[in-house]
Amino acid sequence: MTVAARRSRPLPRLVLALAVAGVGGAVAACDASSVEATPAITPGTVAAPREVNVILKDYEFVPGIVDLVPGETITLNVVNGGLDVHELVLGPQAVQDAWAAAEAPAANPPPGPTPAVAVPPGVAGLRVVVPSGATRTVTLTMPADLTTQLLLGCHIADHWQRGMAGAVRLVGPGGAPLGTPAP
Repeated sequence: MTVAARRSRPLPRLVLALAVAGVGGAVAACDASSVEATPAITPGTVAAPREVNVILKDYEFVPGIVDLVPGETITLNVVNGGLDVHELVLGPQAVQDAWAAAEAPAANPPPGPTPAVAVPPGVAGLRVVVPSGATRTVTLTMPADLTTQLLLGCHIADHWQRGMAGAVRLVGPGGAPLGTPAP
């Protein structure tokens, strides 16, 4: 029997039935009701900061939305999993605009280190520059009265324009978004 002839023969009904049952069982095992819930957020303190990880890729933040509790202390681990140098700028739109303006003259730099730029302290926010394959860690305490929409951005070269932006969702202890009734 040739290979072509073997491929054209129908599968016996028993083998087909077992294959369908196996796929059905695998799908049932992936049922969302059988997956454990994500643990509730316990806000970090100065003595025990909560670890928050953000991965910088070419050209996105993972996760794209970071949950933070106003007043908590976090240890922010910024991991560059991309091929380019990236930055994480954390702050409201005014901070993002300030860094975009400061970095605009350095757009399309030659290969090498990222040019040094600065903004006035009042609109600096938090900026963490991370070379490819590296991790930078920063510990910070979020303001307790935080109500402003915070964003994540990378303004190196054209990264922001290519979609390297994210957001912060303010949540209460336990992780329920603020303004949303707790379950």
